Amino acid sequence: MDTITLKSGRDASLRRRHPWIFSGAIARVQGSPQSGASVRVNSDKGEFLGIGGYSPHSQIRVRMYAFDDVDFDADYQRHLVAAAVARRQQVFTQGQRTAYRLIYGEADGLPGLVVDRYNDFLVCQFLFAGVERHKESLVKALMSETGCRNVYERSDSAVREKEGLRPLCGSLAGEPPPSLVEVEQGGLILMANLLEGHKTGLYLDQVENQRQVGALCGGKTVLNCFAYTGGFSLTALAAGAAEVTSVDVSAPALAMATDHVRRNSLDPSRHSSVEGSVFDVLRNYQREERCFDVIVLDPPKFAENKSQVMKAARAYKDLALQAARLIAPGGLLVNFSCSGAIDLNLFQKITADALLDAGRSGSIIRYLHQPADHPVALNFPESQYLKGLVSLID
Repeated sequence: MDTITLKSGRDASLRRRHPWIFSGAIARVQGSPQSGASVRVNSDKGEFLGIGGYSPHSQIRVRMYAFDDVDFDADYQRHLVAAAVARRQQVFTQGQRTAYRLIYGEADGLPGLVVDRYNDFLVCQFLFAGVERHKESLVKALMSETGCRNVYERSDSAVREKEGLRPLCGSLAGEPPPSLVEVEQGGLILMANLLEGHKTGLYLDQVENQRQVGALCGGKTVLNCFAYTGGFSLTALAAGAAEVTSVDVSAPALAMATDHVRRNSLDPSRHSSVEGSVFDVLRNYQREERCFDVIVLDPPKFAENKSQVMKAARAYKDLALQAARLIAPGGLLVNFSCSGAIDLNLFQKITADALLDAGRSGSIIRYLHQPADHPVALNFPESQYLKGLVSLID
């Protein structure tokens, strides 16, 4: 096995078991490791630090598999998959979910691998050269440990380009899933488009937040922005919201949201859809002097990396500012960021500045975050990305 030797003083994070080694931390490479090959990692003094996967095209040059001397072989991969499955069995003791995240990359010891389960269909994203190299054995481990026989690949993320990998989609085992798969999420029925939907079909990281926010919406008028297929809209309606408006730029997504209202036997007269840019819709509503009791802002990722933080901060602030001008006194602003580069303190400051500019004041009554099937590894704070604020607006 080839060896990576770190520069002097660049081993501190690795000794804290942080799993990433950037190219600038490497002093020399002994051997000629191919993309995705396993490598030994040593300190500048020759001390063995662990085993990782090598990615010559990425700034994250090595992602660690283990901090002891193991073989990242089929048996070890099956052990990691089995541990991840066991964790999910522990956390799903309440409520009914037939769709959830089964493998969450570095947080489950499998860097760059994302696996979501929809009933008996597994949908995978291989986002790192190391797991791409071991795709066949990982698929076998997934089938062995879950009993699933259908594994579909949605490795269509732009992240693969940084790994020198081309986008790939298609069946890895069994038949491809149908165009729509019905799943249950906290007592609600949703249709997931595993072949073409966002992410792997649904935003599985908001299920618990949707339930919590919905419980605050009884008798309220609710504006759900970036609604996609209506998750927050459904929980609000199920909790007795007086009126819910779903806003999204995608007409097919809004059509699915309307279908979800019907499938869950919710009152369609209390739900309406608006197709368009959320930024434009919020400004139009101000001109119309509209007012809402609850506004939910759940935008896509605005910052892919630290270089985009300032631009993203302006977008998050503009959204919160425009929404604050539409909220009735005593109403709620529920805003989220899924940008890992935007930490909670910065996001809270952005929201506070937006309220100040809107001439409003508020107080946070609840913090929201990603659910237990998206665990945050203590040694890998980057695994925490989703943050949300529920603010009471004066």
